[in-house]
Amino acid sequence: MPLVDSHCHLNFEDFQPDFEDVLARARNAGVETILTISTRLSTFGQVLAIAERHDNIYCSVGVHPHEAGSEKATVEQLVDLARHPKVVAFGETGLDYFYERSPREAQRANFRNHIAAARIAGLPVIVHTRQADLDTAIILAAEMSMGPFTGLIHCFSSGRQLAEKAIKHGLFISLSGIITFNKSDELREVVRDLPLERLLVETDAPYLAPVPKRGKRNEPAFVVHTAQALADLMKVPGDEIARVTTDNFYRLFTKVPRP
Repeated sequence: MPLVDSHCHLNFEDFQPDFEDVLARARNAGVETILTISTRLSTFGQVLAIAERHDNIYCSVGVHPHEAGSEKATVEQLVDLARHPKVVAFGETGLDYFYERSPREAQRANFRNHIAAARIAGLPVIVHTRQADLDTAIILAAEMSMGPFTGLIHCFSSGRQLAEKAIKHGLFISLSGIITFNKSDELREVVRDLPLERLLVETDAPYLAPVPKRGKRNEPAFVVHTAQALADLMKVPGDEIARVTTDNFYRLFTKVPRP
């Protein structure tokens, strides 16, 4: 069964020495579609260029919370850039109170602008949240009350309450190599109770390589290890996890044509 890497960063310098080999390994591993993610508007052109050159790669547009202090993403900018056929989502955006690389108010303002753009364009918003569960939940609830939107919590490593609230709002949860780490027992306990029809898998490459690739540069081909870990956790066959998470990707990212 084919798989999708729903979140990676192919424009990062880590991939420049062997970019085509990275894509070849992904194809050989059964990864049929890749979503490469924007972190800054100032480098969005690089992200889009990669998606334009490859039929099976799509991209998002947005500003990571780390960059919110230096780059404000207006609703109008985001909606305009998302008119391109290869742009299928907004983000990644959200809140990161672990590193605090941008003022919290700037993060919150950018987060709300991405959600407003998602509501207008009818495209999902990709949410990054780290040590900010409460404020993330508050913003999601407040924005949802102003009008529905779709999206996901990417690279999920938060607590049970945020997971349940995200699911209640109709959002999806994307799982990375973190679920394979030795110290992730608490996360696995949360994930085990989530509905399969709301789960996706991702690499967040070049970061967070899953076991057994821990310590190496992550790449889209390694999503197979995260999918297998999820299958083991849920006690279902690997092919079923591949089928369900791939179906979920196309249900959420409706602008991406299924091969």
